[in-house]
Amino acid sequence: MPPVQVKLFDVQPATHTGDHAAPDSVPQDLRPPSIALGDLFAAIHAAHIFTDAKAVADAIPDQAPTDLVAEWRQEKDLPDFNLKRFVSQHFTIPVLRSAAYSRKPGENVRDYISGMWDVLTREADTAVPWSSLLPLPETYIVPGGRFSEFYYWDTYFTMIGLYEDGRIDLLRNVVRDIASLIDRYGHMPNGNRTYYLSRSQPPFFSLMLDLLASHDGQVVYTSFLPELQREYDYWTHGADTLKPGEAWQHVVRLPDGTLMFRPWDDMDTPRDESYPQDLATAKRTQRPAPGLWRDLRAGAETGWDYSSRWLADNRTLGTINTTSLITIEYNCLIAHLAQTLSHAYALNGEKEKASLYSQQATQLQNAINHYLWNEKEGAYFDYNWRTGQLRDVLSTATLVPLFLHLAPQDKADAVARAVKARLLHVGGLTVTDRETGQQWDYPNGWAPEEWMAIKGLEQYGHDALAAEIGRRWMARVIGTYEKSGVLLEKYDVVSPEISATGGKGGGEYPMQIGFGWTNGTLLGLMNRYPQNTRQVLDNNPLADQPSQQPLPPVNAWDAKGPEIPVTERSPLKGVSVSTLKADRPAQDKTPRPETEAPATPDAPHPADPATINPPTSQTPVKQPPAKPEKKAKPEENTQHAAPDQKQDTKPVPSADPVPVVPHMNPTPEQHPAGTSGPGPAD
Repeated sequence: MPPVQVKLFDVQPATHTGDHAAPDSVPQDLRPPSIALGDLFAAIHAAHIFTDAKAVADAIPDQAPTDLVAEWRQEKDLPDFNLKRFVSQHFTIPVLRSAAYSRKPGENVRDYISGMWDVLTREADTAVPWSSLLPLPETYIVPGGRFSEFYYWDTYFTMIGLYEDGRIDLLRNVVRDIASLIDRYGHMPNGNRTYYLSRSQPPFFSLMLDLLASHDGQVVYTSFLPELQREYDYWTHGADTLKPGEAWQHVVRLPDGTLMFRPWDDMDTPRDESYPQDLATAKRTQRPAPGLWRDLRAGAETGWDYSSRWLADNRTLGTINTTSLITIEYNCLIAHLAQTLSHAYALNGEKEKASLYSQQATQLQNAINHYLWNEKEGAYFDYNWRTGQLRDVLSTATLVPLFLHLAPQDKADAVARAVKARLLHVGGLTVTDRETGQQWDYPNGWAPEEWMAIKGLEQYGHDALAAEIGRRWMARVIGTYEKSGVLLEKYDVVSPEISATGGKGGGEYPMQIGFGWTNGTLLGLMNRYPQNTRQVLDNNPLADQPSQQPLPPVNAWDAKGPEIPVTERSPLKGVSVSTLKADRPAQDKTPRPETEAPATPDAPHPADPATINPPTSQTPVKQPPAKPEKKAKPEENTQHAAPDQKQDTKPVPSADPVPVVPHMNPTPEQHPAGTSGPGPAD
């Protein structure tokens, strides 16, 4: 059974033309800078040397961190010691590049997008000693602004534009780069930085393969089958040992045995890239800091950093409880990943595995339509697995089951009505119906959400609504471009006035320009709706004229003071694409040290929605005390095995095991008894 593919407009198949390569790298310190530099990292932040915390995380020491910290400790109490001078002498600060490009006189938005590909492209890396950057073997694309590295879910929406613009070579390289990271670290990290290794982002790898396969053919699925399997194993790690009512890393087994997924991060410390912000958030709340920081990190993994979706009181960041939530996108994307894995195994002639993963995809689809559906509201919502209640924040995530064709028609029709009534505004869809000042809330609209909404609605026959959302969003984005000369990360879609800076912004950093996923999806929409594009330009008196407006502020990376050296990393060539993947050792299937899941028999799998246990309580039940730590015993990986069907235990080729990250939670979390189904909103 082929996977449910999210097809582009006017896709033309072609033949496969290349292989993905292993990276050429040297041994690297994979500890995030906050751990490698320890007290020195904290001291640099406390001195407020940089305007953006990310600059510290990306700074490259001139010697081994251990030696540098020892030197700092020897000097820091001397009368003439100056920390700013010390940083200047011992760190190199990479500079932003994409802000240098702005609209040329007479350049229309389509030409701007084409011109930006080269600005946002980075050459293949080689490992730089003590840098937080994880080197990639092929050229790759970055979002723009302060985001000068490779990001997981951003990349899929940027790839849409590469496809539409005929940049198949770069699209192919990007897929190889992600495969390389999965091979090395067991998963695609949030981005190619050491401080992103403890988490991922919404898993779009299988959709990237759909996109590449639409050009290179079905061989793409078998070519990247090892990486598909490895990615799936990462997201389901620990599932085979969970009892009903327990959670471990990304997996949650509900009281009736249903397996679903949540955001997670292996660390419970302040984020390297937002260190002072996380310290400040902890000071404003009475809750234990480690749990808060893990929820902040897990919120960053969702890509929605931050939103009322994750806030227990719907407004205050200190109440963030991301790890308590089974999210719409994660479960939909993992269902797609399972179905794609089934398709790849079918192409490879492995019928039993194909059947197994097809069953798992169907089971998860059933669970989505049971646990995440609110009949009264007519929409999908996130589900709090601790309380057994659905959240009450309506968001564009309700459209992801439509985008991935996981919703029945009646639910899709209800979603269309809810979105039109509550999220549609003059400039497109707001990502939620709550105004909090967070960037992933009202009044902001974001390109990936508009794209998935439009595609999802089209797939269920709501063409008029899809076209209207597309028209309004395109008018807002192109209108802003005509005023500013740039494309932005996000936009205020509620204000009747178009701002050159995109609106209020919100969140932890200034508005960013570039911008990969805005460029990619806008080009896709312009090709899909050429009449709308012309209408937008005809109604805009500034169209096709050079911008007279100043660029939005880009002060996210500037160092304070002239003595801090800034250098642009020279393009370095990686290995040839003709170099095939090296033989990999068998993947270690046992839990990593200090992260053992309990060794228990597999719980039953979710039944058809008609037979899934109905809600047993409308009232949250208090969480019982945590059980004593239970150690796991090594065993074969049988996660998701269907009843009366053994899973093939042949080891999947893998890269070296992922290094252990400190501060992991050593015991599974407990689900309150008697909350087996959705209840009222929490």
